[in-house]
Amino acid sequence: MGAHAYGFNSETTGISVLGTYTDTAPAQAAMASVARVAAWKLGQYGVDPAGTATLTAGASGRSYSGKTWASGAQLSFPAVHGHRDGYNTQCPGDAFYSRLSTVRSWAAGPVTDLAIKSVTGAGLSGTTHYTRSGITVSWSAGTPSSLVSRYELLVDGKPAATTAGTATSAKTNLAVGSHKIAVRAVHQSGRTATTPAATVVAETTAPSFTTKPNLALRTGTVNTAAVPLTLKWKATDSAALKEVRLTAPVAKTYTPITYSASHTAKSGVATAWKMNAHDQAGNTASASVTGTPVILQETSATRSGTWSTKSSTSYLGGKSYSSTAKNASLTWTFTGRSAAWVVSRASGSGQAHVYVDGVKAATVDLKSATTKYRDAIWTKTWSTSAKHTVKIVVVGTQGRPTVTTDGLVYLK
Repeated sequence: MGAHAYGFNSETTGISVLGTYTDTAPAQAAMASVARVAAWKLGQYGVDPAGTATLTAGASGRSYSGKTWASGAQLSFPAVHGHRDGYNTQCPGDAFYSRLSTVRSWAAGPVTDLAIKSVTGAGLSGTTHYTRSGITVSWSAGTPSSLVSRYELLVDGKPAATTAGTATSAKTNLAVGSHKIAVRAVHQSGRTATTPAATVVAETTAPSFTTKPNLALRTGTVNTAAVPLTLKWKATDSAALKEVRLTAPVAKTYTPITYSASHTAKSGVATAWKMNAHDQAGNTASASVTGTPVILQETSATRSGTWSTKSSTSYLGGKSYSSTAKNASLTWTFTGRSAAWVVSRASGSGQAHVYVDGVKAATVDLKSATTKYRDAIWTKTWSTSAKHTVKIVVVGTQGRPTVTTDGLVYLK
């Protein structure tokens, strides 16, 4: 019989931890070792480490807290208690004694603070994960691994993978469909703990472009190296669209609810705009469109009425046409799917009517508080490429009749 607890030697087992723990806390490894020994020893007798036990005093005594008893007294102790509970000693020290509740919890089980930390190989939208099939689930636990017999990765309540108690992750492949994923920890006592379930959807259906990428000229300053245009598209997914990426001619990433973006393209050059739609599971779809902005100088238009030529490096091609004559007109003919009229603007600029394929489409006022050159002021876009005419007619606005045109841009 050991002589470790005066008055209670015959009914207890002592565990000695070397060190002074009056102020310094014990290492987690030391606490885990005590918990393992306690779980093993108490388990031999069917005693719950988190419970209590009634002991018979073999001698009269006094505890560190001042409690006294006579020989033969029946006393209730925690199943895992400190030396000070049965004898007037500081042992095991305040810093260790205050942590005995943790030792009891570790020894008794189940595993504490078990939680799923991440699901990789899947994208997250809201509270649902999406994958094509393979996932890796990572978890954490408060109980030391030395007290854990094993972990089980549960798919719809059934073990899909089993790991050692030292593991913190496991892999599995999912069949197409919605699944509930959880982690179950088996304590060395046999008690189990299970995380709340995470929803993981396995799906292999690619996104789709319900609106294929398409281009349209837009208003703004025109340069031969940078013609303003708008790229439009719309992608959808049967599960959860993650993003749409533009991969050429520049790299951009757009949100699932973004359907257009402003860009520029070099004139006279066919540019391919390539896009990929990505869903949260990792499925992808591709689509593209190619367009060539073409600048038609005013000299390529059919003239009517009086027009004068202006020269400046600020104009496209170094020249522009200007008129103050009412009903003076310029007509361009082209084959394309989008057009933009380019002008110079100032505070004294006037108005012009715009006709498309012989039908009046707009009256445009060129007046501007600041001087602007190469300004695409009006645009028109069609669903398909076809032959069109655009005619501009000087209104002859009273007090500011001047219209200065710098050509027409069309997209083919």
